[in-house]
Amino acid sequence: MVGAVHAIEVPETDMLEKSGKICVVARGDGVVDVIDIRSELAAAQSKSSLKAQKGSKSRLRNRASTAAETLNHNGRRLHLDYTLGGHTASVSCVAFSLFGERGKSIISCGNDKTVKIWDCSRHLDAWQPNSSNDILRLNINLSKKVNCLCSTPTDSENLVVCDTTKVVKVYTIS
Repeated sequence: MVGAVHAIEVPETDMLEKSGKICVVARGDGVVDVIDIRSELAAAQSKSSLKAQKGSKSRLRNRASTAAETLNHNGRRLHLDYTLGGHTASVSCVAFSLFGERGKSIISCGNDKTVKIWDCSRHLDAWQPNSSNDILRLNINLSKKVNCLCSTPTDSENLVVCDTTKVVKVYTIS
């Protein structure tokens, strides 16, 4: 990861069946990463076992380095950046939606004075967005940098946002 991690979120237990074992990371470079935890753990375990074998034979060393490079490049991540309509400044907070179909959407906010609602559910099988038009569900422009947010588990699809004015605001998403 290039940017510093500002926040990390995992889905609630009842969301795991739909979303799998993923986490969402808010980064300082304006990127939101959706990460498959299992593939990250497998890659890390493989790298550590490859390091243990590294000193045995040069043939094994070459094979180990190639395998580690392959795992590194084939990690299962969605990289939600400005090219997909994402943030243009540091991302301060991420959350899974509690409204509608719980966990279907990922919500992010940041120093670019925006809140983004991402519909990642269709992209978790392929682990890549088909286009920028179908992953960003909603973009909310605000007047101040956004520090934190959460959604409410109701039918009204409420989004609670706190910006740098330290005022809590409730938005209804439809």
